[in-house]
Amino acid sequence: MPGHKTEVQWNGDARANVKIALSFLMPHLRSFWERPLEDYAYAVYDARPHRAGCAARTEALLRLRTCIERIAIRSGATPEDAALAGEQLIAAPVIQTGPHCLLLPDPDAFYTLLFGLLGLGAHGLGWQIWCSASTVKFIESPRKGPGWLHLENEAVNVFGLPRRRMDSYNICGVGGPYRFTLSKDRDGEPANASAARLKAALPEAEFSSAADAIKAGNTALWQTMAGPSIRLLQFDDIDVADLWADHLEDPASWLSAHFFGDGMLAEAMLQALDDLHAGPFAGWIRKTTDLFWGLLGGRIIGLRLRDGILSDQTGILLNIPFTRGEIAAALRRRELVPNLLAMILVISILPGARVLGGCRQVIYYPLMRHVVAAALDKVGAHDMVSALATDVRPGVWGHRVLKPDHCDPFLDLISAYRMQPLTEACGDLASFTGDPLWASLCEHIAVGRINATSPDWPWAHVS
Repeated sequence: MPGHKTEVQWNGDARANVKIALSFLMPHLRSFWERPLEDYAYAVYDARPHRAGCAARTEALLRLRTCIERIAIRSGATPEDAALAGEQLIAAPVIQTGPHCLLLPDPDAFYTLLFGLLGLGAHGLGWQIWCSASTVKFIESPRKGPGWLHLENEAVNVFGLPRRRMDSYNICGVGGPYRFTLSKDRDGEPANASAARLKAALPEAEFSSAADAIKAGNTALWQTMAGPSIRLLQFDDIDVADLWADHLEDPASWLSAHFFGDGMLAEAMLQALDDLHAGPFAGWIRKTTDLFWGLLGGRIIGLRLRDGILSDQTGILLNIPFTRGEIAAALRRRELVPNLLAMILVISILPGARVLGGCRQVIYYPLMRHVVAAALDKVGAHDMVSALATDVRPGVWGHRVLKPDHCDPFLDLISAYRMQPLTEACGDLASFTGDPLWASLCEHIAVGRINATSPDWPWAHVS
């Protein structure tokens, strides 16, 4: 119970304490720390096929499959190959959901997808299915983010954009044209030999959004990294906006019937979020917008749902009636994009797909399942709650598992990691130890405010 101290042994080593907390909250990790990395990669991709019996979840999975196959064809796959991607989703429902929408040579992307190749190869899977967040800005921290790469110890400007543009715009926004320059600062020649080499491998075309450019660039680079046996299927928030619209344009869909109106799922989810933020998990699921972002002029804006209207803070820029038809139309017009909770709902929680994320996701994902389950209970959808409870580890640690080696990203590095113990391959766990939320989490666990019986953490047993 809260206030009862745990029996785990804490010390002054931040990395050791993170491992303790991970093993405490996610007991399945305990058996992998000293085993070869390839064993953990195998387990991460060892997802069970979707279970029949819940019509709503089957419907959600089939809509996700249609979305995946549509994206594959748009990325250049034949209809036959796209169908194979859809079949893989059904047989082994695993989606990489970290990192953000970055070019492959970025270490955050490269080493995560390298880890994925170990698991995919072990199971003979032919597609790396990656949902990459594109509601981020070009800069996420100084000279880091989708707008920058570090090559030969130089910060390289991916699109040759001025700083003020990178600070202000989100990469999902249509504000192009965007083209790869890989220049030192502004539009110009490649910054160094590695930048020139990379630019030669990237498309020369112009793109309406930076996210579209990055996805096309990664498709071009993927074969160099992975070879022909495993293909890349990368999608983002804009693609998930279309998936949401697919649900809502069908008045007979489960979401259409349950999401909108007083006392329905959307309202119950927002209330469950408020309840979560009153406890020790405050801050893990951000409340910067209510379910959907507004998208105007290349920027996302936070929205609030009040009196049946989704509007911005001023009430001037966007006012969209919160009805099935209006929200679907706004998603198709690219005036709205789903926020993280709404995205996770349709790509994972409803269809039953396993998602692989990093230091934040391994905590906020079970909390999102808690929020959705509490809302489902409140609206009387008890069968759906029971179906969710049958999932086996639907959210696992699969991003920033490998400590970057800082080698040439064009080299084959799988053999260097394959037999390393997980505890060695993950390095110093800096993404965890440098995160204030994780420091607070470890403190809460140490004094017993958070434990296996915490009311906000029941979904840890299946995550």
